[in-house]
Amino acid sequence: MVFIPVEVVGVRIEMPSNQPIVLLKEIEGSRFLPIWVGAHEASSIAFALQDIAPARPLTHELIGSVIESTGAFLTAVHVTAMRDGIFYAELLLRNSSGELPAVSARPSDAIALALRVKANILVSHDLMDSAGIQIPSATGGESEVEAFKEFLDQINPEDFA
Repeated sequence: MVFIPVEVVGVRIEMPSNQPIVLLKEIEGSRFLPIWVGAHEASSIAFALQDIAPARPLTHELIGSVIESTGAFLTAVHVTAMRDGIFYAELLLRNSSGELPAVSARPSDAIALALRVKANILVSHDLMDSAGIQIPSATGGESEVEAFKEFLDQINPEDFA
């Protein structure tokens, strides 16, 4: 399977459903992949993007600490597929002996963890081809986040089912 490196552009609440979305963008391309996520995961991703460190470890910090305490580390997150409107991901782990078996994860959890431990986030080429979208280029002084907000005002989760 071929994977495309992506970056997290941001997290936003899609209206009128009030459902959080995380937006991934190809690093060397112009396509975006919106993934609807839960409120807890959206907050965790937003905290990581803003370098906010909670006083006590949240779930994703805890998972990162547990992985590290075993002598392993997260090398990458692969967002692998979408079936029946549900996205799937895997955690790729290594230790001193080499690569460990991939661990199935929800993309929202995988992304939140990857941001904390500075691991790569990649999307399968086939998934980006089937679910990736073009967001009209930002004009004037608009940033990608502003273009994302405008895009969100025009879509619904059913558009990706």
